[in-house]
Amino acid sequence: MFQVICIGSTSKDIFFPTKEGVVFDTPEDITAQKKITFELGAKYHIEDRFESVGGCAVNVACGLQRLNIQSSCYTVLGNDADGEWIENELKKEKVETNLIKKENCLSGLSAIVIDKNSGERIIFSNQEANERLNVTIAEILSFPWIAVSDPSGDWRDILKKVAETSAQTDAKISFTPRGKNIVEDAAAVYAFAGKTELFFVNKDEAIEIVNRIKGETIEADKINDEKFLLTELKKSGAKIVIITDGNRGAWVYDGLEFLHADAMKIEAVDSTGAGDAFFSGFSAGHIKGESLEESLKMGIANSSNVILYYGGKQGLLNSDAIEKKIKKIKIKKLN
Repeated sequence: MFQVICIGSTSKDIFFPTKEGVVFDTPEDITAQKKITFELGAKYHIEDRFESVGGCAVNVACGLQRLNIQSSCYTVLGNDADGEWIENELKKEKVETNLIKKENCLSGLSAIVIDKNSGERIIFSNQEANERLNVTIAEILSFPWIAVSDPSGDWRDILKKVAETSAQTDAKISFTPRGKNIVEDAAAVYAFAGKTELFFVNKDEAIEIVNRIKGETIEADKINDEKFLLTELKKSGAKIVIITDGNRGAWVYDGLEFLHADAMKIEAVDSTGAGDAFFSGFSAGHIKGESLEESLKMGIANSSNVILYYGGKQGLLNSDAIEKKIKKIKIKKLN
């Protein structure tokens, strides 16, 4: 029996690593505190390029599958060569593909510029197929877990149907929104978070949600404080809130205790799939009944390994590898 249905975006990702960009700090922009520039009109030579299957639904499904959580992918592909390639990549990982929809359109495609100096990335994506995503409740009734990540299309309707399914079957929900969801309707994101078992956001997304929900100016030192953000997001009703912040690690709050784990100190090649790898690692631990501490360690270990490779799939850990890696991770209680 499949344990998790992963609903969300899918794409073929093409990576262009470069050292040509100039990175600079913009602390005055609270939701985009670093930016990168290139010379307008310039042409840059890229020595290597890399291709990988991508999109949150795919990355999470593959990550769960490697950790022995049987997963199915619910997404939309185009009837094109890229769509066929993506489906074959999923089958190699033993992810169930029966619920993938095919449309007469272009499959999702992302061009990803990697700053080789930092491992950070800028993503340019076309989401034609993903914008056609719709959910049929009857097709997801049998799953005890529903993972919603980066929903496109009529995403409010998708969240509504997932919530209805959960109310009907007691399925548990894990959720990570996309920036577009938050900008378009932070209230809808916040309301759906209240129905989740696991609510994942990065720090910029957490700040954006809290600012929009509170509808007032919040002092910079407060809005930058992870415990404040966790507390405000927990008020949604989410059972467990998780905030990630790149190489600063991740924070977790379940209403009883605040936990923090630093990211592992390694030189990143590409950070593209780090959030999805954390999502699948933490979720796998929680689904297996591990403690918050162990689940957090699994999320950190998985995300720290995936950034050693281009793409969100190659560096995903299996159960044996993650058990070895979590021994190096320390958890801090912040209460």
